[in-house]
Amino acid sequence: MKIGYDAKRAFLNNTGLGNYSRWLIKTMAQNYPAHEYFLYTTKVKKNNWTEFLKPLTNIQTITPVGKLIKSWWRSKGVVEDLKRDGVDLYHGLSHEIPIGIKESGIKSVLTVHDLIFMHFPDQYGWLSRNIYFLKLKKSSAVADKIIAVSQKTKDDLVELLHISPGKIEVMYQGCDLSFYITQTDDQRKVVAKKYELPEKFILNVGTIEERKNLMLIAKALPYIKNDIPLVVVGKQKKYFKQVNQFLKDNDLKKRVIFLDKVDFADLPAIYQMASLFIYPSRYEGFGIPVLEAIVSGTPVIAAKGSCLEEAGGPDSVYVGPDDEQELATQVDNILADEALQCKMIEKGYTYAKKFADDKLAAQLEKIYKNA
Repeated sequence: MKIGYDAKRAFLNNTGLGNYSRWLIKTMAQNYPAHEYFLYTTKVKKNNWTEFLKPLTNIQTITPVGKLIKSWWRSKGVVEDLKRDGVDLYHGLSHEIPIGIKESGIKSVLTVHDLIFMHFPDQYGWLSRNIYFLKLKKSSAVADKIIAVSQKTKDDLVELLHISPGKIEVMYQGCDLSFYITQTDDQRKVVAKKYELPEKFILNVGTIEERKNLMLIAKALPYIKNDIPLVVVGKQKKYFKQVNQFLKDNDLKKRVIFLDKVDFADLPAIYQMASLFIYPSRYEGFGIPVLEAIVSGTPVIAAKGSCLEEAGGPDSVYVGPDDEQELATQVDNILADEALQCKMIEKGYTYAKKFADDKLAAQLEKIYKNA
């Protein structure tokens, strides 16, 4: 089979949708090497994220020829390239498939990660919000199959876009294999020194924006009896000022370390050194940092209300996204109970086996064949 991918995010995004795209392409190419894979991208950017492509001889990268408007090529013009290359199936990895693909006779699969723009419309401009809606509505109608990255996303597609449940398959995302590898003491020491990390700390990873709800942890800090510091890894958006001001007003600045530029290669060590991982996001499509934490052997507390229970499993702990006292109580309970920590780690490892790359690749192969 010849399989085409919308690979723009794989080459140009170093987090989120980029990680998903790279993981999926790599997983399929390694587990099903008999297929031919074509990566369609508006441009190729040299970086370390795509080094995995070099040894994979069953992958070709395609960019637009000449002075074509790149956004037009990705949205429509690419269909001519798909036909030229004899592609049997095209997979839109981030909410969009090109106009005219249905008429071309090429099968299509669409991945939908979340409907954040519909749940939190005030966090998007009017134009962006409506463009997202129109593209997703059209692509969902045209695609032969839709992949939702969680049951929550599938439920949203059915409820908000009125898509038939039978058209949607729930397929989870795996995380980078580096998180499964136990870091040596020397590796941990190097990373700890590089970022000036304390010996023990609570960890939060994610963009510092309102939806991610970092303020819940900030508000819980005064109620946590253990004065363990908090390390926050993530890009700082304007919501950061609100959180930082709260910390300043409540004399909590010394308890929080912000790291906005962390090399991806250092993240496994940081996760594995953490005593506890907290992810209080109000809404996620899946919540990959939760999976990264449990495969790193770190106990997890996450927020109720979206899909984080799907990522963390039944033995992680879940709290209300507005209940800082409940969060503080759970933090103290876990940090004070070594047996509980061991149980959460062990059960987390077991739960994470359902996200093994070979299992997910087999599921995706079946979706492709049935599209």
